[in-house]
Amino acid sequence: MDAALDVLRMIRFTGGIFLDAEFSAPWCVVAQVTPEDCRPFTPVPEGILAYHYVSAGQLLLQVGQDLPVAVSAGHIVLLSRNDPHLLGSELGGPPVSVDNLLQPMHEGGLARIIHGGGGETTRLLCGFLHSETPCNALIGVLPSVMTLNVAEGAARAWIESSFRFAAAELTAGTVRSPTLLARLAELLFIEAAQLYLTRLPPEQRTWVGGLRDPFVSRALTQLHGFPERHWTTQDLARQVGLSRSAFAEHFTELVGVPPMRYLARLRMQTAARRLRETLAPISLIALEAGYESEAAFSKAFKRALGTPPATWRRRHRAPEEP
Repeated sequence: MDAALDVLRMIRFTGGIFLDAEFSAPWCVVAQVTPEDCRPFTPVPEGILAYHYVSAGQLLLQVGQDLPVAVSAGHIVLLSRNDPHLLGSELGGPPVSVDNLLQPMHEGGLARIIHGGGGETTRLLCGFLHSETPCNALIGVLPSVMTLNVAEGAARAWIESSFRFAAAELTAGTVRSPTLLARLAELLFIEAAQLYLTRLPPEQRTWVGGLRDPFVSRALTQLHGFPERHWTTQDLARQVGLSRSAFAEHFTELVGVPPMRYLARLRMQTAARRLRETLAPISLIALEAGYESEAAFSKAFKRALGTPPATWRRRHRAPEEP
């Protein structure tokens, strides 16, 4: 964990809150933070992390084919890769783009959305994070969606009071403390990432030691970003600019296992998460894990986790209705 914390401490974020939204059930929208949302706060960034703070009510959030995540008042949800996502009281109907609902931003205030069918109210503040410090390796190994309860964690009092302060400023129609919001955004990411890392089983944290090293961290970014590729140690060494032997020795020393053994574990861990959290067919998960046939994937999965994928899914899958 020390290596991951070192990396987290080196990252300096800018950020801000750009949208104050109020929805009433039933409602369903599709959203993604755009560079234009960030323009009032910072030059248009290339890499954006999005977040939503639910200050009242509750909502469901879904990325792609993943199962919906329930988010209630007092929780923050971070999207580490800023994927397009659905938000709503229910997700069955056709979503409305938030771009079509935005009310103009007033000077000193935020863009607003008021939308829905008049039922239970959900209110959220939407923001973004951006870092000029390269952190692709860390982002690449984090899940696409992370939730953080502001009532938990070492910084809970600071986070909760800061959001209350920001909410009070929003009510007054102005945000006078951009430095505070940027610092809050940075702290949110560190808290969420640290909480995620501490909850991982030890065998799934072997990559942490490699984050300090530029060569190994670049290799980890490639493996986590494209686990389905037919990687070899030579390919990875070429990607990071080392000889095969130097890279293999370096990677094994810092991560604890050779590159190809790490890749095999990563594929099985990723496949298990996909089986648990999504409804994707096993044949598709096999392809995503780098296997050309479902039979080969099933054999490898059973060897690694003790049961075939279909059996594992039935035992471990998250509820369809959060």
